[in-house]
Amino acid sequence: MVTKVKPLTILSLLLPLMVSLFLLAKGAHCFEGKKKLHLHKLQWQQKSGSSSSCVSHQKSRIEMGAITLELKHKNYCSGKIVDWNEQQQNRLILDNLHVQYLQSRIKNMISGNIKDVSNTEIPLTSGIRLQTLNYIATIELGGRNMTVIVDTGSDLTWVQCQPCKSCYNQQDPVFDPSISPSYKKVLCNSSTCHALEFATGNSGVCSSSSPPDCNYFVSYGDGSYTRGELGREHLGLGKASVNDFIFGCGRNNKGLFGGVSGLMGLGRSDLSLVSQTSEIFGGLFSYCLPSTQDAGASGSLILGGNSSVFKNSTPITYTNMIPNPQLATFYILNLTGISIGGKQLQASGFAKGGILIDSGTVITRLPPSIYSALKAEFLKQFSGFPSAPGFSILDTCFNLSAYQEVNIPLVKMEFEGNAEMTVDVTGIVYFVKSDASQVCLALASLSYEDETGIIGNYQQKNQRVIYDTKNSQLGFAGEDCSSM
Repeated sequence: MVTKVKPLTILSLLLPLMVSLFLLAKGAHCFEGKKKLHLHKLQWQQKSGSSSSCVSHQKSRIEMGAITLELKHKNYCSGKIVDWNEQQQNRLILDNLHVQYLQSRIKNMISGNIKDVSNTEIPLTSGIRLQTLNYIATIELGGRNMTVIVDTGSDLTWVQCQPCKSCYNQQDPVFDPSISPSYKKVLCNSSTCHALEFATGNSGVCSSSSPPDCNYFVSYGDGSYTRGELGREHLGLGKASVNDFIFGCGRNNKGLFGGVSGLMGLGRSDLSLVSQTSEIFGGLFSYCLPSTQDAGASGSLILGGNSSVFKNSTPITYTNMIPNPQLATFYILNLTGISIGGKQLQASGFAKGGILIDSGTVITRLPPSIYSALKAEFLKQFSGFPSAPGFSILDTCFNLSAYQEVNIPLVKMEFEGNAEMTVDVTGIVYFVKSDASQVCLALASLSYEDETGIIGNYQQKNQRVIYDTKNSQLGFAGEDCSSM
């Protein structure tokens, strides 16, 4: 007996095969819950020679009422790179020191232990030529361009100043307030000086001059610090301008700031750039961080809330910032879940205590209960590859030197209010060695369950991250940050 098959049934059987053949012919690289990573495209080039200037090629533009400032990776200004592998490894070690400092600072803030001592878009640049995995932008201070690290975990904006008692080498001329007619010193008995304690964890110190100036001190945990006096100066952000902007004029500065002029504080205290420009920009800013694999890649920093200038490829989803009076200068979110390759993790550490989002930390740190579940599921889905030794804070590593490409399980972070951030595939693994013989899962565990988790900049690449301090919300959307 012969069974007749209807033509429609035959078509339905052949259709999946036809689609698969079509995708193969087109070279499609999509897999459910995974994304293909081309290893040879991510291997860094050894750089030689020196950059003539951090600011000479920084771009800005005005569009739809928003001024865009270019963001680059900090190494854009560092010039010669001698040993790429050593540099990659040192970044992890220094990042660990930075996180230890943040945890100590958080504990001190909770315990009350304070020490005595319109829209504008700014180009964001990868800091690779400046020897760190932080991001830089160019601002104008007193009529002179200054390249500064962009840091949401800091509040005080500062630059190195002449005369300098002790300064690190920077690519561009050091700011000299004595030749600026708009520069003014901040006095010691002012409310601005008193605001230092909340902004930096160190109270202002009176100088011996008459009248006494307000001296400041800020340390960053990896041995880096800046010390000097508070001043007021004209600040230019693209086409926007701010009079009497309060900043630190650093006379004694030390550390791994590379070739930049200083730092831009985007925290939440009264002295941060966000607060000082709130009447102009409404307490809103966003950034799109370029890939750290290309020193020339550019993203953007946008001051103001005009979302029409975004180039996001996915809808913006918002989550509420968690109010915490003891940690009021930080941006804290409620992490409710994580999925790996579409598989939801089960862990006791979700929705407890909150997690910081910080542009100054490199690698994301998770509570041990969450990281343990994430590591186990990642190893289950990313199996069959030869293992490699762990390095520093990264304990899950592979030898991928024999592979041209691999399929990486996608990591999605979920937050209160159904907001989500899908980590870019380049933010899931970290190349400890340029030949791919030591490639590690680019997330790490905290030492203790009660420490505060941190979402680092390595996992924020190719995302439009939107900070709305007025409404205490933070938004995420996928965006290609490879160019302005």
